[in-house]
Amino acid sequence: MSTVLDNLDLVFWAFVHTVALFLISGVLSLLIGTLLAAMRVGPIAVLRRAVATYVAIVRNTPLLVVFIFFRVAGPRIGIQFNFVDIVWGDLRMNNYFAAAIVSLTVYTSTFVCEAIRSGVNAVPLGQAEAARAIGLPFGGTMREVILPQAFRATVPPLASVQIALLKNTTIAGIFGVAEAFFRMRGFTNDFPGDRLGIFITFALIFVVLVEVVSFASHRLERRWSAAR
Repeated sequence: MSTVLDNLDLVFWAFVHTVALFLISGVLSLLIGTLLAAMRVGPIAVLRRAVATYVAIVRNTPLLVVFIFFRVAGPRIGIQFNFVDIVWGDLRMNNYFAAAIVSLTVYTSTFVCEAIRSGVNAVPLGQAEAARAIGLPFGGTMREVILPQAFRATVPPLASVQIALLKNTTIAGIFGVAEAFFRMRGFTNDFPGDRLGIFITFALIFVVLVEVVSFASHRLERRWSAAR
């Protein structure tokens, strides 16, 4: 525990990296996952099959393999993020950070897609038929009628996906991002006698972060339930 107390600044910035990875990847995965879900239930058969295949492949690929592709294999075929270099305090958004964002987003968006698709399927078919009857195109029907109802139905599964994303950020530490796992590994290597205290401290901080996400999702679910 003394190791953590003596290096609170490093712990703080490690979790700043973790939260930044979570927030940026979470927003991007929601946007891309929603788009994938719309194509997954859309009227174009080719898109439906293509997205279904893509989602099945990515969801069943270990996240570590996705990271390896964008961090190791990607640069060999021209997929690079060297143009990214933003510094704020000790938060360094460089090519390592950008590759982690892309990896987490690509992986998590497929789970978001399936969660939203289940919510779309829960919306009564008559809602879409009524929207088409008044002249709304598919895009307008999804935007104005289907997705608002689907999001209300999918708050719990989407919260679970985001919690999984928060914990998955630890893989970024293997690939050079100075997030919580990266810093914890450094502490345990440098101060082996204080490993138990280091593990407990970092685990408790993660528990707090997960509880914050869970609390926010419960409040949102209750608010939307009351609105209905």
